[in-house]
Amino acid sequence: MDYRIFDYDPYLKPFAADIELRMNNYKRKKKELLPDGGKLIDFANGHLYYGFHRVEGGWMYREWAPAAECVYLMGDMNGWNKTSLPMTPVGNGNFELFLPGEDALWGGCKVKAVVQHDNRLLERIPLYIRRVVQDPVTNGWCGEIVDEPDYEWHDAEFVPQKELFIYECHIGMAQEEEKVGTYAEFRDKVLPRIKESGYNTLQIMAIMEHPYYGSFGYQVSNFFAASSRFGMPADLKSLIDTAHSMGIAVLLDVVHSHAVKNTAEGINEFDGTVYQFFHEGERGHHPAWDTKLFNYAKNEVIHFLLSNLKFWQTEYHFDGFRFDGVTSMIYHDHGLGTAFTDYGKYFSMNTETEAITYLQLANELIRQVNPNAITIAEDMSAMPGMCLPIEDGGVGFDYRLSMGVPDMWIKLLKTQSDENWNMRYLWYELNGRRPGEKYIGYAESHDQALVGDKTIMFWLCDSAMYTHMSKLSDPSTVIDRGLALHKMIRLLTMSLAGEGYLNFMGNEFGHPEWIDFPREGNNWSSYYCRRQWHLADDHLLKYHYLQDFDKAMLSMAKEKSILASEPVSLWIDEEAQVLVYERGGVLFAFNFSPARSYDSYFACAPEELARYQAFLSTDDEAFGGWERVAKDVTYTARKAHDGRIGFQMYLPARTGICMKVVGKEELE
Repeated sequence: MDYRIFDYDPYLKPFAADIELRMNNYKRKKKELLPDGGKLIDFANGHLYYGFHRVEGGWMYREWAPAAECVYLMGDMNGWNKTSLPMTPVGNGNFELFLPGEDALWGGCKVKAVVQHDNRLLERIPLYIRRVVQDPVTNGWCGEIVDEPDYEWHDAEFVPQKELFIYECHIGMAQEEEKVGTYAEFRDKVLPRIKESGYNTLQIMAIMEHPYYGSFGYQVSNFFAASSRFGMPADLKSLIDTAHSMGIAVLLDVVHSHAVKNTAEGINEFDGTVYQFFHEGERGHHPAWDTKLFNYAKNEVIHFLLSNLKFWQTEYHFDGFRFDGVTSMIYHDHGLGTAFTDYGKYFSMNTETEAITYLQLANELIRQVNPNAITIAEDMSAMPGMCLPIEDGGVGFDYRLSMGVPDMWIKLLKTQSDENWNMRYLWYELNGRRPGEKYIGYAESHDQALVGDKTIMFWLCDSAMYTHMSKLSDPSTVIDRGLALHKMIRLLTMSLAGEGYLNFMGNEFGHPEWIDFPREGNNWSSYYCRRQWHLADDHLLKYHYLQDFDKAMLSMAKEKSILASEPVSLWIDEEAQVLVYERGGVLFAFNFSPARSYDSYFACAPEELARYQAFLSTDDEAFGGWERVAKDVTYTARKAHDGRIGFQMYLPARTGICMKVVGKEELE
């Protein structure tokens, strides 16, 4: 056994047997799935066999229902007669039905499967159906045939950029109107904003069909159906194609960690049994989410899920996935209440080894479909090797989310005045990463924007946002502080917390209100389930300062490729609340003190005799600051009497400054 994971992290050596078990499980399962060799890309074709397909002379429909006694098709085509269209068993739990005639089914035709199990007739939605709709009168859900022309793609040459600046979004709540938005509206109204802001990657939530809108898409019912709330499949394809034409990659927020427990809408008990897809009993139930948990040991389940990944890549051209709920998948206790304080917590009887194996197979398949694909793990536990290549002993993801960072910021904002913020703590929390693994840093995501929590800007300013964000209103120290810290927190997080960066839509300009989905408690209102873009576009309001800074920050980061290199600490001054570091050739100097500006602060620098000049500051007047940072002054780094290299500069209170090398002096 010689895996590079031990070179990255020698502290793993006492757990060599666990890494060996991980790799043996992966190799054994792969051999089970591919006994004659071959590739997973040729295995994961369930979507090409099952479901509804137009064939020569009519339509073919197939289902997998191993515990069914009989399976029938009913719908608009037979007047919803439950038993007039029986399917033929063809072995291994598979059933098929050929419907002769080009018009035997049609686009918009409503359908359901009827499964006979234990002498009961169970109405079910077909497992591989590509569109599911809700009846506006009964609120019941059923499958709908999609018979669109083949979409003509224009993205053959598109390749995602290497350094990810991710815009996390939700199609339905991305519009200004009080309604559920559409794929087409997002394409036409929001994509141009994202492009203009400088984000190069879109991470879309709530695409996989889900019966409860307020679940944010995390209780999936129909794994091969793009949510019908937002439009037709062709509309989603057009959105993705348009994003690619703008140079924007598109990631699907994929949910393979659990499924909605509903039987009428989802895949639970499709053939009359829980164990078709899920564990039975307590192991198959998520105690916090009240959802069903997949049995990743079953080859048929792996086939279903891998086929699902390939489907989204090939049918819709998604460039990769953000895997939801990875922590829940890989531990029997789902990570609930577990403090991962030592390596023994990762390798114990608590580890769901079958889930680790599935994730390895998933990452391998995704790269076979598209070598440039991107995968991100939502894992709060920091499982070692999650973002290392499989051949190195890892799980194969490209990135994991820096989930502790937004928790840290919200905790600080809730419990401490910024005059007490500890600079060493900030540095440690923003730089705490697994050796050799890449992270997506972010200050806040959709989690912090939901009712029950607050965004960073809301924590900073609260009700003052309703009265003092106008440039015409009386000056407000609350708003001044909020604007300053909002920019500093983002600049610090973007430049320190990962090898990629993420923002949830609207947070870049300090969206003033939470997200509250239509529900009985708010009289099914969409008032808080939208984005008020006009606030950022109105230059009589101060929101545009934050949006403009966000754009300038991303432009700087991309121009300097700062995410491609590691940050280097140069100076941490706890008493003065100053942080100085270098990344990607940019010298970052932060003064978090609320009131103390320093006239001649010695800022450490990495290169003697290099001449530095400020080129971006959170205090720039264009971003709502006080213009206290001179851009026309250069500073030469020299060796001080104590051996430090640096220069004296004016460092204003509550300010973050970006400086670049503009030349070098000769030795005297």
